Amino acid sequence: MAENIIIGIIFFSALAYLFTVVRKQFSTKSTGCAKGCGGACSTIDFKKIEAEMQKNKQTV
Repeated sequence: MAENIIIGIIFFSALAYLFTVVRKQFSTKSTGCAKGCGGACSTIDFKKIEAEMQKNKQTV
């Protein structure tokens, strides 16, 4: 009887964990890009990076 209760607790805990993982994947709240790392990829200034690369290319 106790074994069944322990197995049930483990099973429902795993089910709850999977539910939260799936819910986070399909959540409408945007936290950045699709990679899910939570980083601020949209704040990268590509024009600044390109200007620095051109500057470094000219000095070499």
